[in-house]
Amino acid sequence: MSPWKAAQLGDHISQIDTPSLVLDLDAFERNLARMRLALQGSHVRLRAHAKSHKCPHIARRQIELGAIGICCQKVSEAAVFVQAGIQDILITNEVIGSTKLRHLAQLARRARIGVLVDHAQQIEALSAVAMAHSVSLDVYVEINVGANRCGVAPGEAAALLARQVVANSSLRFAGLQCYHGSAQHQRLPQDRAAAIASAVEAARISRQAIESCGINVERITGGGTGTFLHERDSGVFNEIQAGSYIFMDRDYSDNQLAIGDIAFEHALFVRTTVMSRNASNYAVIDAGLKASSVDSGMPKVWQRTDLSYIKAADEHGVLSTINAASVNLGDQLMLVPGHCDPTVNLYDEMICIRGDRVEAVWPIAARGAVL
Repeated sequence: MSPWKAAQLGDHISQIDTPSLVLDLDAFERNLARMRLALQGSHVRLRAHAKSHKCPHIARRQIELGAIGICCQKVSEAAVFVQAGIQDILITNEVIGSTKLRHLAQLARRARIGVLVDHAQQIEALSAVAMAHSVSLDVYVEINVGANRCGVAPGEAAALLARQVVANSSLRFAGLQCYHGSAQHQRLPQDRAAAIASAVEAARISRQAIESCGINVERITGGGTGTFLHERDSGVFNEIQAGSYIFMDRDYSDNQLAIGDIAFEHALFVRTTVMSRNASNYAVIDAGLKASSVDSGMPKVWQRTDLSYIKAADEHGVLSTINAASVNLGDQLMLVPGHCDPTVNLYDEMICIRGDRVEAVWPIAARGAVL
């Protein structure tokens, strides 16, 4: 943690120390409103994914605007949000290990907690820990809908696990997890549509197999920022898990939009300063690998098409300045991160600006919660 604050309330944007994580509140609030409008009247609810922001302030704003609750990816992440008063959390992951399971059960005493399974052994372990702590857990069977990561095959394999969940009195079968992560970043709209059509069919087949056993499938959840309109309109999904829509990183903005798609705005930035300018063809800034994740590619320089971020080291970023307008030592720039989730996890605080002034500083309370 830094020994001093990068900004104070009321500071002008030029006073923000760098590198810093900056949230444009006006763009952020427009993104929240666009998602709310997109789901109005659809009978599909939003369970916003908090792994994108790791910030209770943002989770509360999402719930105030109609989100049923949030998703988390890790038990320790969920614990931060329970501590902050969030009462409905789905951990969109399988949970293994006695320590994690014990913490999971303890959280279920304070909030409604859901968790995923894709193996009988997980169900046995969840049942045992829930009984030992006298709590009930919501359990979702995860279906492999095309991402080829976690999840069982659609159909009978899902029904088998659902029957096992129902057979345990300490567990509540809550539905199906059908998230197609890789589809979110397919660049062409027709490719995203085809991928989700396949996912919808996998979900439908699984629901049919489970309901033929006399078990109600209350919830089919999934979908992300890149595809949520397809899940919304599927007639099969009734909950979506979009998260990045509030920020819109560079990777998501590289997707080509189809007619009718919603264009969310860039709201999250890394503010950076030119720290070296000793060559005509490049400039060095103070935002490198420890300031912006490059797992999904380099960040882009906001509103400067004449500058390209070409190389990152631990503490340095190199910008190509060939044919660029003037770039001077001490200039401050805004970067759009390539991938918002891991970039947020690099910071303790998010500096929230409205116009050119700092309006709030929000702790990223679940930063580093990877257990």
